[in-house]
Amino acid sequence: MTAEPLLLMRGIRKEFPGVRALDDVSLDVGHGRIHALMGENGAGKSTLMKVLSGVHQAGSYEGEILMDGRPCAFTGVADSERAGIAIIHQELALVPQLSISENVFLGHERSRYGIVDWGATHAEARALLRRVGLDENPATPVSELSVGAQQLVEIAKALAKRVRLLILDEPTSALNERESTRLLDLLLDLRDQGVACILISHKLNEVVRVCDEVTILRDGRTVETLTVADGLDEDRVIRGMVGRDLDQRHPPRVGGVGEVRFEVRDWTVDHPTQAGRRVVDGVDLTLRAGEVVGMAGLMGAGRTEFAMNLFGRSYGRYVRGALFRDGGELRTDDVSRAVRGGVAYVPEDRKGLGLVLDDDIRRNTTLAALHRVSDHGVVDPGRETVETARVIDRMRVRSHGPTQTVRTLSGGNQQKVVLGKWMFTRPELLILDEPTRGIDVGAKYEIYLIIRQLAAEGACVLLISSELPEILGMCDRIYTMCEGRITGEVPGESADQETLMRLMTRTGEHP
Repeated sequence: MTAEPLLLMRGIRKEFPGVRALDDVSLDVGHGRIHALMGENGAGKSTLMKVLSGVHQAGSYEGEILMDGRPCAFTGVADSERAGIAIIHQELALVPQLSISENVFLGHERSRYGIVDWGATHAEARALLRRVGLDENPATPVSELSVGAQQLVEIAKALAKRVRLLILDEPTSALNERESTRLLDLLLDLRDQGVACILISHKLNEVVRVCDEVTILRDGRTVETLTVADGLDEDRVIRGMVGRDLDQRHPPRVGGVGEVRFEVRDWTVDHPTQAGRRVVDGVDLTLRAGEVVGMAGLMGAGRTEFAMNLFGRSYGRYVRGALFRDGGELRTDDVSRAVRGGVAYVPEDRKGLGLVLDDDIRRNTTLAALHRVSDHGVVDPGRETVETARVIDRMRVRSHGPTQTVRTLSGGNQQKVVLGKWMFTRPELLILDEPTRGIDVGAKYEIYLIIRQLAAEGACVLLISSELPEILGMCDRIYTMCEGRITGEVPGESADQETLMRLMTRTGEHP
């Protein structure tokens, strides 16, 4: 390894109106090293990477950036790409309607005499796909690929630009275990080929597996840099991220479980476009007052499809099934009726389905219950602001106030706004679909506290999660699901990962 680091960032300071996002941050990345960047949502990780990649141009921040010892002053993303830096954001920057080849070379097309050379384009794309381990026809539209395959296309796109430093922001947050393993293996291969990586991740197991060093940020400042080979103390990393010890990862239960409030019988759903393809098959479950019920399953098990169809037929073709509240049938065949019936759903895709990103916290918070801030059908802005301020305080949203645009919040705080929006409807049944995906341990704990508080107030909570430790730490009872069917029901106190995994892979039978 070259003695001179590939990247040096020194004394980086970045301010926005009313807030200092970065304060004297330093970062060193060696040639052919994988360097993790960890911290709570809002710690400054994304801002630092935007400085590095030229999104925040030279002159808009203090400090210096050096590549191979030479000062850099990037005036845009194109500048940083010419220096060999490529960033892959959590929201992929691909054009779904274009082919893999067209996406890989978009903006730097392979051409002869001003005309695209499709032979060279497809040949080079095919070679890049082989390099990232993706067996796809380069002419395939990106819209036909899984999220994991699209991640690999993004990396192929970066390699086409002769990347020397690859930045990945939470690259596995939307991937299943197999896709995550494949991506992490690729990062190790790229490291062996001399490509350095900065990996932004909240998953300590991934960091331990592939990273050489870890830098921790908190409140816009560098806390420390640790070497993975020396042994990574999980408690030390968490303490560095949140500024305190987390004696428990999951808060203790407050209050007890009451009588059955909601019951689902024989809920069955077909695929929205493929007639006869069953995605949810005869689901039966019960939920008691004050109870957190888990729903565990592998990707594709049908958990999200079930939740979305139950909540106003938001997905798929309803076949049959009934939902009962306090013994009486409750109709939820459209979203407004579901909300009036006391049902709320926090989707796994907070940006695509949970929020209006270009609107402020106030409008997002009250959107599902405008009647609570209206007089004679007219919204009262004063009441709206006061109620939103209360939600911000209860949900511990870090913001400048109710009028801050949601897009400018960190991922964890966006998730709190989604949760706050549905809490504002005063739900009796709250369905949470991957509520802590892509957020840090500190924000997770705060969301767990909110879930516990809601249950203590007597609400029923259905928690869908792919993280088994989360399911085991939070749930009173756990249903397992496979191929659209409930395959088991386990009391929370006697459940373990092995039992759940066995039930989650039990195909073709009811429990």
